[in-house]
Amino acid sequence: MVFPYHRGMATLTRADVEHVAHLARLGLAEHELTELEGQLNHILEQYAKLAELDTDDIPPTAQVIELETILRDDVVRTSLDPAAVLANAPERDGDFFVVPAILGGD
Repeated sequence: MVFPYHRGMATLTRADVEHVAHLARLGLAEHELTELEGQLNHILEQYAKLAELDTDDIPPTAQVIELETILRDDVVRTSLDPAAVLANAPERDGDFFVVPAILGGD
């Protein structure tokens, strides 16, 4: 699939940058607007270079690098003794910790 792209359309004017800054509610100084204009136009130039590439034979991907799991395998083990764990609780109710309520009343 080829996306139409015209290099002449890639240039943002100072007015465009001021408008985007206004929409984003950014209060930028004059030198910041000038710097941002250059940076945004540079990004669009780089996109234009990428748009020239033929990607018809490249399958769509969600990741550009191979993913590998960094988690360990689940292994069934004995857990802590509930009585020993609850012995450290400042307050408990049977086999449960008592904690302050975070929603609602007392």
